[in-house]
Amino acid sequence: MRIGIPREIKPLEGRIALLPDACRQLVDAGHEVMVEQRAGVLSGYADTLYEDAGARIAADHAGLFTASELIVKVKEPQPEELELLQREHCLFSFLHLAAEPELTARLQSIGLTAIGFETVEEDSGGLPILAPMSEIAGRIATQIATTLLHSPQGGKGQLLGGIPAIGRGRVVIIGAGSAGGNAALLAAASGAEVTVFDLGREQLAAMRALGNNVTALYPYRAALETAVASADIVIGAVLNTGRQAPHIVTRNMVRQMEPGSVVVDISVDQGGCIETTRPTTWDNPTYIEEGVVHFTVTNMPGAVPRSASQALSAVLTPYVLALAGPDWKAVKPLSRGINIEAGTIRHPALKETFA
Repeated sequence: MRIGIPREIKPLEGRIALLPDACRQLVDAGHEVMVEQRAGVLSGYADTLYEDAGARIAADHAGLFTASELIVKVKEPQPEELELLQREHCLFSFLHLAAEPELTARLQSIGLTAIGFETVEEDSGGLPILAPMSEIAGRIATQIATTLLHSPQGGKGQLLGGIPAIGRGRVVIIGAGSAGGNAALLAAASGAEVTVFDLGREQLAAMRALGNNVTALYPYRAALETAVASADIVIGAVLNTGRQAPHIVTRNMVRQMEPGSVVVDISVDQGGCIETTRPTTWDNPTYIEEGVVHFTVTNMPGAVPRSASQALSAVLTPYVLALAGPDWKAVKPLSRGINIEAGTIRHPALKETFA
């Protein structure tokens, strides 16, 4: 199969889907691999490394898309990329279509097969490709939120971890999955008072085990309202596979927070679990809403492209090898991940969303 790996063009997105070693495996398996010029540079992988691995270097986007059957990229296709996609293509990338009706309709009109990284699902319900990016996003969320509390960044001037004679910062995290759990891990290590809300007892137990400064609670509305009102940082990390995130934190809850507090919504790709969320990019990552600093970048792991590309390539490689074979639909995680095929929405959650 002819496999194309384009350079990402979303603002300040430096990740690449596959490392040179992954490309070498594909070439050794008999596939043709084409990588767009400078696609891996921001992740620390020069064109020469891909050439040494047996890949060909494409001079531009158009040439790569034209010559490829399978397009493997990180983020959803941007408007100029939609012009290059054809019915014959299979697109394998993050899509997050539940929050993107226009993109969904456009992919349907093209007639290609589109498989979302975030909907590749194991028999256990695990999301193997999404998980490492969620882990990274969770850590970035806490790191960024901590600095946004600083006065020069528009924050209230609160140190997150307490030292003698000052109070600890207060962090509220909604969701204890891969993203929320990693956000909680860093927040707890900083010495903050951390409250994590989740529906599952096992997840709550895991959060409580992080330390005596972590409280894990069921998200009763009254408890959530009280915690958010007193929080210095609120991090949203709710995930419903393939579905738009529900608004767990309302605008009125955000309004009760002190001015200069911080909201980070990791769920922004799926529409956000905080009512005041709207998508931003790394070009202009924050805004003020109800007096609160909001950080809602839709590609948070793009801030650490070297680390993120290494993690992503490791989980992608076996699936790309399978997808390049003739019987890939027999691989259940991949078949579950089909969002759109020949103009039809296939994923059950998306069907419900756009019914």
